[in-house]
Amino acid sequence: MDIVVCIKRVPETAEAEIKVDSSGKDILKERLTFDINESDNYALEEAILLKEKRGGTVTLISVGPPECEDTIRMGLAKGADQAIRVSNEGFGELDGFATAEILKNTIQDLSYDLILTGCMATDDGYSQVGPTLAELLGIPHAVLVTKVDLQDGNARVERELEGGLLEALEIKLPALFAIQTGINEPRYASLIAIRRAAAKEIKVLNAQAIGLERPTLRTRVENLFPPPVGKRAEILKGGAEETSKRLAQIYKSKGII
Repeated sequence: MDIVVCIKRVPETAEAEIKVDSSGKDILKERLTFDINESDNYALEEAILLKEKRGGTVTLISVGPPECEDTIRMGLAKGADQAIRVSNEGFGELDGFATAEILKNTIQDLSYDLILTGCMATDDGYSQVGPTLAELLGIPHAVLVTKVDLQDGNARVERELEGGLLEALEIKLPALFAIQTGINEPRYASLIAIRRAAAKEIKVLNAQAIGLERPTLRTRVENLFPPPVGKRAEILKGGAEETSKRLAQIYKSKGII
């Protein structure tokens, strides 16, 4: 079982103060820390669990600058066997389709039974790379996958639908699954494994090596801005009768009653 996992290095923004840079098209990243994209981490863990159960190899692929090799090495420390970094130098601005096209050119000549990606990147929220990559490769796919069971050239998967529903599918391999967070519990790498991963080779490819000089850009960021501040909580003051009347008025104005 040869598994390819696509991972992305993203800034940690959950508890950081985010500011838009002078271009108006990106955020200031100098003081931010970076780590593997959350759902990609679950995809990596699922690949390692499948390898431990069925044997085979796990290959990591990431598109980005040299700095993302720290994230790649952590994946190697957790149990991946080999890794490829596709340098983003010269590609210019990338969207979900362009990234999928780069990955397609990188993966198409590899031996694989399964490709795993995260369901969404926390920095852009496109949720497009996985399905687009599968379409470009001409293989079946499923998104928001919460369970994977491999059986004799097929995969039985469960995936989330709207309204809290789950859908069960049987998909012929090779296939691509975009993994939902919570499918497993990602492991931590041991100190010894981290030291060993530091000595492993990461294969670096450029545009010429993958045969793609200019990926197709379908969308472009024109402007970034923080969301407008909405009305804050209203504190109702007064006695019970006064506040209950005011509360009823608010319910009526909002169409609740």
